[in-house]
Amino acid sequence: MPYDAHQLGHAGEAAAADYFLGRGFAIERQNYRYRRAEVDLIVRLATQLLVFVEVKTRSSSQFGYPETFVTDRKRQLFRLAAEQYQEEINWAGDIRFDILALTPTATGFKIEHFEDAFY
Repeated sequence: MPYDAHQLGHAGEAAAADYFLGRGFAIERQNYRYRRAEVDLIVRLATQLLVFVEVKTRSSSQFGYPETFVTDRKRQLFRLAAEQYQEEINWAGDIRFDILALTPTATGFKIEHFEDAFY
């Protein structure tokens, strides 16, 4: 199914949430914002792990793979937002930064999960 850019982003984020739910994670927040930073998805595995997820959805790999679109500046802002969120909820467990790269297929999305993508 063809998507416009806005629909593609929303469909990708919904698929990302479903992906983590299917793996036993709880959705903490979607589109968490702090100052100029945004985290697409924050998921939690019980009380031991909080994962900050950058969701990258592209209609094709024609202009590069989705995971290559996470710049150093984006990573800095991502970490800043993650630190703020941990303070807000007084998180004492482990954290991880993941990238979920999604590309549409005829039946849904091809999903590539990069755990511990950056620090």
